[in-house]
Amino acid sequence: MRVEILAVGTELLLGEIANTDAQDVSQGLSELGLDVLYHTVVGDNPARVRQALELALSRVDIVITTGGLGPTYDDLTKEMCAEVFGYKLVMHEESLERIESFFTKLGRTMTENNKKQAMLPEGCTVFSNDWGTAPGCAMEKNGQHILMLPGPPRECKPMFRYRAMPYLAALSGGALHSDWLRIFGMGESAVEDKLRELMEAAVNPSVAPYAKEGECLLRVTAKAETEEAAAAMTAPMVERLKNELGDVVYGVNVDSLEQVVVEKLRAAGLTLACAESCTGGLVTKRITDVPGASAVLLGGVCSYANEIKAGVLGVNKQILAKHGAVSAPVAVMMAQGVRRLMNADIGIGITGIAGPASDDTNKPVGLVYIAVSRREGEGSVTFVRELHLSGNRERIRLSAASNALNLLRKLPV
Repeated sequence: MRVEILAVGTELLLGEIANTDAQDVSQGLSELGLDVLYHTVVGDNPARVRQALELALSRVDIVITTGGLGPTYDDLTKEMCAEVFGYKLVMHEESLERIESFFTKLGRTMTENNKKQAMLPEGCTVFSNDWGTAPGCAMEKNGQHILMLPGPPRECKPMFRYRAMPYLAALSGGALHSDWLRIFGMGESAVEDKLRELMEAAVNPSVAPYAKEGECLLRVTAKAETEEAAAAMTAPMVERLKNELGDVVYGVNVDSLEQVVVEKLRAAGLTLACAESCTGGLVTKRITDVPGASAVLLGGVCSYANEIKAGVLGVNKQILAKHGAVSAPVAVMMAQGVRRLMNADIGIGITGIAGPASDDTNKPVGLVYIAVSRREGEGSVTFVRELHLSGNRERIRLSAASNALNLLRKLPV
């Protein structure tokens, strides 16, 4: 079945926010084996929204809208969708109760215009919203479907995943199951080159590569009569891919490197402290993004200045003068210093040159040193890695943080 994603919001046209909803929805549709033919963005204008809907319905089977379901006067997506299909809006009492309960829990008085969010097309399939106020819905006419989702990404993404995808899966016939392999240390082109023959031969299950923020993902998808049967079909392929690629595969159906690191250290009962210079606390931030990180992370020091490296972490001033802040000995002393400072099992130290220019003419932009110090009995074991990273300042910092997390991920426990 053919799909068009119609994003509604003048703020998208003005470039005030990025249309991440379309990305999230497209990825989910790909998992379902549904073909996305068009992405359309239209402003908060009823005539243009209606025109965009009519055009979409002239060329696809399913239209998925994002945005325009809120309580204000310019939130008109629902009204236009109902009008195009010839359905009237009626009050959905259960949704109204959920919205009222939402405001009660916040200790706020619900304004009258919020009732507008509970007005839904008669006979539609309602998508309850556990992440906000505006419910979504789906309606059908003459074999065509319109699905409406709220615009805020924190609501749209889970609403699509947990409400819309089951509805769409029933339309696609059969059931699909996807497994995701996350890869760090091998780029998309290298992965594709290594696995080209396998991917070309794979039909059901299929194997598809994706690049994402310095990493690579492989999606393995199978279709069968039931999801359980489809999952049984993907499992052997996942194992084959893991064997082919080795330890660059850091997880299957996991969210991130930091999630894997937190779960590994927590299971081993180990604590971590971070000392960061060029990454500016990015490793610490990414770890604290993971629920349960408090069981692992004791704290971090953003030791950007040499005075902090020496005064807080105990880096030897003579070492700093002799080797420079961006050097293997300094990274080692940062890792050892923060581990001792916070009495952690593991300390990590990161120092480098993120650019755009180098503070040291003898050292290139992208030079990064990462050291890991681990307590062993009465002593410690420390190792250091030298990296030469490419890209702009943001990319170098992100890559340095990911490499640091990957070293922690591969650390024996």
